Amino acid sequence: MRWIRYAHAGRAGFGLLEGDRIVAHDGSMFDSPRPNGLKLGLSDVQLLAPVVPGKIVALANNLRPLLEKSSTPVPAEPLWFIKSPSSLAGNGDVIRKPAGYEGKVIFEGELGIVIGKRCSGIAEAKALSVVFGYTCVNDVTAVDIMKREPGWDQWARSKSFDSFGPMGPAVATGLDPMSLTVKATLDGVERQNYPVTDMVFGPAQLVSLISCDVTLEPGDVIACGTSVGIGSMKPGSEIVISIEGIGELRNRFE
Repeated sequence: MRWIRYAHAGRAGFGLLEGDRIVAHDGSMFDSPRPNGLKLGLSDVQLLAPVVPGKIVALANNLRPLLEKSSTPVPAEPLWFIKSPSSLAGNGDVIRKPAGYEGKVIFEGELGIVIGKRCSGIAEAKALSVVFGYTCVNDVTAVDIMKREPGWDQWARSKSFDSFGPMGPAVATGLDPMSLTVKATLDGVERQNYPVTDMVFGPAQLVSLISCDVTLEPGDVIACGTSVGIGSMKPGSEIVISIEGIGELRNRFE
């Protein structure tokens, strides 16, 4: 099943995507949602980010090919940072260059884990039981800001500007995350194509280990990190992050 959020007639709603039709629901996406009888055409709504996370936990140095390319040691534990929820953007939204910033802005195609149940210190063997589903994430980064202050890497700031957290187009349930492949194209040219099995810490490990550090709540998103092929966007560029079973997250950079 693929769940989406949408705007229609000035109101936000959510529902199941069935082909080009939305079956609208009431209640909570994560707790016994109920169909309300409303059915909408996909072309009649504006897609929103599929969830509104309380926090976005994002991973660095979690893909082996990228570590090998940069001669970086494999980390002993997940290296994570918080990306501001105010960076959230949906499918079709414009990624905006920060005012006054003239450096590189890069795309990073990633798998997003959407938490469905509150958890703290959950065992790896049970970790996927608290996962609601999976989505596409573009972890946009103002890369020149990250390292420009000697002695203080600005991870959160460089990745948290408004519109720097596109997600979507849907949250897909019932997927085996270890069977998934993340792809990214820039202006129609494939730049990234990597399997989730390349991760140092897979989805179950990430949920377990991160939940030992911070309590995870329904709607929280873990962005699992990226692999080789990331690159800079120029004004007018279109970046598409796609994962089979979830769909295509399509945004333009301006």
